Amino acid sequence: MAVDYAVIVVYLAGMLAMGWWGMRRAKSKSEFLVAGRRLGPWMYSGTMAAIVLGGASTIGGVGLGYQYGLSGAWMVFTIGLGLLALSVFFSARIARLKVYTVSEMLDLRYGGRAGVISGVVMWAYTLMLAVTSTIAYATIFDVLFDVNRTVAIILGGTIVVAYSTLGGMWSITITDMVQFVVKTIGVLLLLLPIAVVKAGGFSEMKAKLPTEYFDPLGIGGETIFTYVLIYTFGMLIGQDIWQRVFTARSDRTARWGGTVAGTYCLVYALAGAVIGTAAKVMYPKLPSADAAFATIVKDELPIGVRGLVLAAALAAVMSTSSGALIACATVANNDIWSRLRGVVAEGGEERDEVKGNRAFILIMGVAVIVIAIALNNVVEALTVAYNLLVGGLLVPILGGLLWRRGTAAGALAAVAVGGIAVIGLMAGYGILANEPVYYGLLASLAVYVVVSLATKPTDPAVLAAWRERLAGRGTAEDPAAPDPVTV
Repeated sequence: MAVDYAVIVVYLAGMLAMGWWGMRRAKSKSEFLVAGRRLGPWMYSGTMAAIVLGGASTIGGVGLGYQYGLSGAWMVFTIGLGLLALSVFFSARIARLKVYTVSEMLDLRYGGRAGVISGVVMWAYTLMLAVTSTIAYATIFDVLFDVNRTVAIILGGTIVVAYSTLGGMWSITITDMVQFVVKTIGVLLLLLPIAVVKAGGFSEMKAKLPTEYFDPLGIGGETIFTYVLIYTFGMLIGQDIWQRVFTARSDRTARWGGTVAGTYCLVYALAGAVIGTAAKVMYPKLPSADAAFATIVKDELPIGVRGLVLAAALAAVMSTSSGALIACATVANNDIWSRLRGVVAEGGEERDEVKGNRAFILIMGVAVIVIAIALNNVVEALTVAYNLLVGGLLVPILGGLLWRRGTAAGALAAVAVGGIAVIGLMAGYGILANEPVYYGLLASLAVYVVVSLATKPTDPAVLAAWRERLAGRGTAEDPAAPDPVTV
């Protein structure tokens, strides 16, 4: 394993070096939090694909393929569909708003009264997303170095926190681009063909597995619907995703770059399912479906290639973890802490805010590592996060973008009722049940419509300012910034 170890060590050292480079570039709030809003289409596409395709999409996607066959692609496939929908229908408008958080968008749309409550819900979502990504280090480092769970989480988490704290979004953008390349080579170009060949080809796979393994709907219609509700809609409103949209240098970049990233996700989804199906042929009696990825990598790949593929898995986890971490810190600082203190940042103070945002990434990073060590059930934590996000924030966000009659009172009621309903229903039906998000979303929608119609319409001046921002006529940031990154 010496060669494999060398590949991993070089990769991890490179991530820290990129963090140092990002620190030298991130000199303002805009540079630190959204890479100066200057990413070109190729870099934007790669980093967007990197953040949405994490450990759950890689290790979990292969595990679903092992358990259900080709229909196991649906979880990651719905993530790709959500990214495509966001890019085609909403990304241009989101990019033109020139904000930093989803809550700032809600304040602009509804008149400045929805930020703190929505910020708390978004913070809980991004925190749990960062925690579940950090827990995934345990699986990978256990295969690599045979270390215990706590040490693995501390090792992986410390590296992510270090480069994220140093350079903010610039460090995360450069590392994500590297991670995108490593992931493409490791999973799509190496592991996928090797797994199919080792399993005897598609004809042998069909001969050895039940026919339902090749049924595109074999995982079940209700499961697919739930995936669409949670992941497709979750892609439309998550702070971690929106913060990447904010990095695009233009609305055209956001639209077309995101479309390329979404299409890549669809290919990645199918690849993971095929790899998992091949693993089922080779290892029909694994103790856990999630062990399929590590098993096939450890037993079937040659030296060196094995290290690169494990680096690809590590890249998948790191990209999601770092994106969720900076989103969590941004929300905690800008939407909660600053508002509670009554501090409104002025444009001329942005350079002073870099230090504060860097401190919040460090604090949130330490909290994420501690919670990840204490928490055992990754699936339950991720389900709680997405249920809260979709049940509490989907309606007021999409309502604000699509329905002029929506009001601040309606938005606040939708966030409160949807969030409380989801939590209460999870307590009654169970965390992993489908009903909490179904009924919570319906309750949020009903309350939003009823309260909005029953209250005074949004001030015309607020709506006029909102339309100006949607049209891209907001104040430009960092006029003295370097030229756009066109990669």
